[in-house]
Amino acid sequence: MKRVVVLLLFCASAFAADRLPTGARLDPAGRAIAVGNMPLALVLAPDHRHVVVSLSGLLHQGLQVVDLDSGNIAQAIEKRASFLGLAFHGNTLYASGGDDNVIDTFTWSDGRLTADRTIAVNYPAGLLVSADGRTLYAAENLLDDIAVIDLATGNVVQQLRTDHYPYAIAADAGRLYVSAWGGSTISIFRLQADGKLAADGRLSVGRHPSALLLRPANPESPISNSELYVALASTDEIAVVDTKARRVVRRIQDRSPAGLREGSTPNALAMSDDGSWLFVAEADNNAVAVFDANGGALLGRVPVDWYPVALIAAPDRLLVLNGKGSGSRPNPDGPRPTIERNPQFDLAMVEGTIRVIPLPLADLPALTGRVAAANNWTAQRAPRRYPPFKHVVYIIKENRTYDQVFGDLKHGDGEASLVFFGREITPNHHALAERFGLFDRFFVNAEVSSQGHMWSDAAYVTDYTEKTVHTLYAHKRPDIDEGEVDEPVEGFLWDSAARKGVPIRVYGEFANVFNKPRAIKGALDADIDPDYPSFSIKITDQHRADLWIAELEEFVRDGEMPALEIVQLPRDHTAAGKAGYSTPRACVADNDFALGRMVEALSKTPFWRDTLVVVVEDDAQDGSDHVDSHRAPFLLISAYNRPGVQHRFTNTTDAVATIEEILGLDPLSQFDYYGRPLADVFAGTPDFTPYRAIDPLVPLDEINPKKGDAARQSSSFDLSRPDAVDSAAFNRVLWQMMRARPGAP
Repeated sequence: MKRVVVLLLFCASAFAADRLPTGARLDPAGRAIAVGNMPLALVLAPDHRHVVVSLSGLLHQGLQVVDLDSGNIAQAIEKRASFLGLAFHGNTLYASGGDDNVIDTFTWSDGRLTADRTIAVNYPAGLLVSADGRTLYAAENLLDDIAVIDLATGNVVQQLRTDHYPYAIAADAGRLYVSAWGGSTISIFRLQADGKLAADGRLSVGRHPSALLLRPANPESPISNSELYVALASTDEIAVVDTKARRVVRRIQDRSPAGLREGSTPNALAMSDDGSWLFVAEADNNAVAVFDANGGALLGRVPVDWYPVALIAAPDRLLVLNGKGSGSRPNPDGPRPTIERNPQFDLAMVEGTIRVIPLPLADLPALTGRVAAANNWTAQRAPRRYPPFKHVVYIIKENRTYDQVFGDLKHGDGEASLVFFGREITPNHHALAERFGLFDRFFVNAEVSSQGHMWSDAAYVTDYTEKTVHTLYAHKRPDIDEGEVDEPVEGFLWDSAARKGVPIRVYGEFANVFNKPRAIKGALDADIDPDYPSFSIKITDQHRADLWIAELEEFVRDGEMPALEIVQLPRDHTAAGKAGYSTPRACVADNDFALGRMVEALSKTPFWRDTLVVVVEDDAQDGSDHVDSHRAPFLLISAYNRPGVQHRFTNTTDAVATIEEILGLDPLSQFDYYGRPLADVFAGTPDFTPYRAIDPLVPLDEINPKKGDAARQSSSFDLSRPDAVDSAAFNRVLWQMMRARPGAP
């Protein structure tokens, strides 16, 4: 057993050094300091030898005090909830308590924090203390307002409206500015002598404003008034506001070389000590961009770790806080009933880092080249040739890992001890992989479904989703209708298809669960099958297959089929031990047989000659994998696919890129633009032999018992939508049920 573990760790290390699940590589500059799960905020302590980090992870939230010289965690303060607000004034630290609806205060002394009092507010985000230390301003993220707090009493003395989801606060001598994560404006307030505020209008700056940075007036600058820099993460821009003229005077473009307006994700700002350089954390470039603060020209980029979220520019060093740190790894000891807070759940495994980078920067051109290479920007985009495909059927399933399904296929890199749903339960998945190719290096970009369906349909996830998903899955943020804040600016595959006039049909994906012919995301009402159900574990995938096959038969009669079909086939999610629901075996067997029937039906039509079926999992959160927690089953099915193992790296956005190239759609983000489409896996000559679905070996009517430990643990599970259940609890029950079955390894 020990030798197996050593081998698995070796495989994992090799993968982690190669690529992130997003397809990018890491080649960071500077010195790394490891911190906890999903840090969001960073502040320099009064002694300038320590920093305080706010963690907003799945399993751990709270504060860490980091000794910058030694790289050690000098103090860890676990809290029930924390968010992105941190502010020092003198020796007092104010920290956002997130879902606790408080601001925690601490006293700083001798390199440590001592808890003081709490101040009641609603879900605080950005914090700012007045220059005289008498007033604290807090962006109440879920109330769409700013709270004014009298620090002498700790009372909220004023609340004024902002735009949606207030995020960051900045102030000059006369005014205070608040960005709105879910809007497009900066709210402006006049500062009163007593610390209170007077509303002074709003300024439109662009979609999704987040981080703010004020640059005082500089006599040598072309603009003599104060400048307010505003990060627009969704459009890869920095808006520069002349605060006296109250208008955007220029826009700094922060895009990849392709010029796409989605994929760099600027989300934090800092200024060099002399005011000449503007540093911008590019979350999805895994880099810090360096701009000329006066003219706005891009001077270069510095490679850092995965998903930078906060910056501090000290005179001698740049501190970069990275939300996802040094990468991904395997989780062979994933969810188990004996481990309450299992650190091998994939959302809990992305741990942050601080990169300490000496200033001034040495050899910025070389660092810039490393960023370009790590993001695949230097790859040649030669024309690619595909078989004569005219149609793509894109099937999106739910939450399985490669080892859970394909770990028993000996010709692939699988681990049989981790199999939950092997050949007995998924005979069609196995047969399809054996006939059309086994991809044992496919990775989902996402950790969980909130990201997974976005990656699958839009090739991008906003920083709002990335920064709140841990808290959402920890049930410390309400699951509400987010509106535009979580929608990519370029939209979804159906939007891209509409722009090109490509016919599309959507079956369930992002459609109303009550079967109303309306898309939740986008505006494709007429292109949605009104009868096809969205996510519901109660509804069988056989019913979904029946509806899809019935429309396929209509297309055959009409002689025309939509070029792109997006199909949700979700029942491999399972219901765990929920009484009255199908057992996990029956759910997955149902999903398997539905897929087999759909492929069989298609293969007997004239469309089999020019159709590619792409089958992905939206994420891989509900299981273990010995290579990486993001590795998942993947199938490419067509008359031009052949048997054999495809060991090449492939991920969700590579699949999206393949669909786009076949159908002539424009890329949605830099991830699909710089991806690795799958043109190289097809044979030159077709094999039109129809596929024959394999009948299920597991009874599809197998129902969970009303009593028992699994039923008791599952009784409170909300199965009305993906991942409404506590994921850790769900997976522990699933593990227990599958491991308890007769013949389980």
